[in-house]
Parts: sequence; C-alpha cells; structure tokens
Amino acid sequence: MTKRVLIASLTAIAATMCMTGSSFADAASEGLARATENIAKYKAKPEFVAPGDPFDAKACAAGKKMLSIPNSSGNPFLKGIIDRMKVAGAEVGLEVREWENQGQPSQWVQGVELATREKYDIIDLISGIDPGTIEPQLKAAKEAGVKVMTSHFYDPSFEQNPVVSSSLTIGFGEVGTILADWAAVATDGKANIALIVSNEVPPTIPLVANFKEQLAKNCPDCTITQEINVGVTEWGTKIQTAVQSAVQANPEINVVIPIYDSMSQFVIPALRLTGKTGEIKVGTFNGTPFVLDYIAQGLADMNIGESLDWIAYATVDGHLRDACGLESPTALNVPFYIFDKDNIAEAGTPAQFDTGYGDAYKSGFRKLWGIE
Repeated sequence: MTKRVLIASLTAIAATMCMTGSSFADAASEGLARATENIAKYKAKPEFVAPGDPFDAKACAAGKKMLSIPNSSGNPFLKGIIDRMKVAGAEVGLEVREWENQGQPSQWVQGVELATREKYDIIDLISGIDPGTIEPQLKAAKEAGVKVMTSHFYDPSFEQNPVVSSSLTIGFGEVGTILADWAAVATDGKANIALIVSNEVPPTIPLVANFKEQLAKNCPDCTITQEINVGVTEWGTKIQTAVQSAVQANPEINVVIPIYDSMSQFVIPALRLTGKTGEIKVGTFNGTPFVLDYIAQGLADMNIGESLDWIAYATVDGHLRDACGLESPTALNVPFYIFDKDNIAEAGTPAQFDTGYGDAYKSGFRKLWGIE
C-alpha cells in the first residue's frame, strides 16, 4: 500500500468514526428530547374522562355488598383505597367491606370462602392477588353466584383469568415507561441505575419490561447497574442491606428506583448510611404520602402519584356496572401525576393521599350515577 493510499484509507476511517460518533450523539439527544416531552405530559393537571354512559347507580347498588381483598392490609396504599371505596360505595348504597390479612394465601382463601358463604355479590381482588393462586375457591364463589373482579392489578397486556368477570386494569407498563424517561432526564442521559423489584407481584413484569425497553430506546448511555429482587414479605429485612451493598460496590450508581414507593422507607436509610443522600436520585411510583414527604425533605426526587379517592370512585363505578349487567370499562382510567420538587407543595404539608390531583372526578362520577 502506497503512502498516499494509506493516508486516504486512514482519513476515510476517521471520517466514518466521526460520523458514527455524531450519529450516536444525535440519537442520544433525540432520545432525551422524547423522554423530556413524555415526562411533561404527566406534569399537567389530571382531567376526568367518563368511563361509560350514565346509569342509576342507586338502583343498581340496592342491597348489594362487596368484599375487597388486598394482597396485604399492611400496605397503606391499598388500605387507603378500600377506606375510600367504603365512602364512595355508601353514596349509592353499596356496602363495601375489607377482608383484612397479612399477605398469606391461606388468609385470602378464608376471605373468598366467607364471601361465598355470606352471599356477597362482588369479590374485589385489589392490586397484587393473582386469581390463579386461589382459583379453586374463586371458582366455587363464581358457581355460588358471586362475581369475582379485580382492580388495580392487571396490566392491559395481561390475559385475564377465566374465573374473573371483569378487570379494571392499570397501565403498569406505562409506569415503567415514565420511570425510564424520568431517569434519563434526571441524569441528562447518563443514568446508572439500581432497580428494586418484586418479581412475585405480577404487575412487576410489564412494568420492568417497559422500563428496560424505554431506557434502551431513549437513553443509549443509561445502564441498569444492578437489579435487586426482594419478595414483598422481605422488604423490611432485605431492601436496606441490598441497597447499601449495591451502592458501595458500584459507586457509579446515581439513580435508585424502587418501583413501588413503599419500598422507599428502606431505601432512604440505606442511602443515608452510605452518605449518598441527595447525591443519588430516587424516583418511584404510587404517591404514598410519607414518600411524597421525602421529596419535600430532599430525600427523594420524584413520585408518580395516583389519587386513591379517584381509584376508589372508579372501582365502585366499574364493579357496579358489571354487577348490574352493564358494560364495564376495561381500565380504571385514573391518570398518573408526577410529583417532584417543583410541585410537591400541592400534595400538602404533610402530604395527603388525595391532595394535588383536583376533584373533578367526584362531580364527574356523581353525575354519571345520577346523584348530582
């Protein structure tokens, strides 16, 4: 190869590398712009959208009762929803009762058997109980005339268990997309993430899958440095030590994402003990008040919130429609709203479950039910 040819070849290679680097930079910049645009949608005030046609909810609810079974009564998010369902149901005459439990399948079975024995009209499996784990008892309930429904559990991508009459889904995959875009924007496209998950909870699967897909799409320089899987009953004993170990072993971690915000009560102490408070960003999902207070205190950075009261009204609405033979919505249709340092004051001091979302949903549902 002559000197002239060699120089030409090296010049061509350099130009190609330059173009490749430029293309990569363009892709990163475009991804960050998409992520920023997506995040902005969830910082706008939520709006009420009617889930169906108006109906006489009082006539529908007359004499009916519903047993709501959470995956654990120790979860303040779920307990908060059920407490509000009792109030929303009372407005139209639907009796709502919680089956209190500590997250044991045997206790869920007892609740289903009670609902069957006492001739409840509706069993509501709320957020976390896979109908397949107690299917024989649910089949018996169905055969006895009890309608089995789920709320805040199935992602739209899930295949519904045949024993379930209807489901009010929630976009867990959408949550994963939001979390990924937030991590990208919060670190200017350079996130090194510790992801805290509970794979035993079915909604975790679409949430994490969408998180990884969106991160790859919009943030080529972002990395999941460590994924930590902890079962729900072990959060209190394993999350703190696992997070401490992760950030000590991987000093490049600059974001921790506990996908369910009640996990944060164990993440924050880990960051404090490792001296990483304020240095590592924390983003999560659910809008539980004590975690929103972490944002106000500078201990966390972002929480994707949902109004529990809105969820309660939407659940009562959807389940009544099904129980009375009307077309039931296939989703809760409760909007997500991002809280961060810019708007955390809207959540109250201290933060409240339903503050900051507006109250258009109340008059919206009451008009649909014919009581306003």
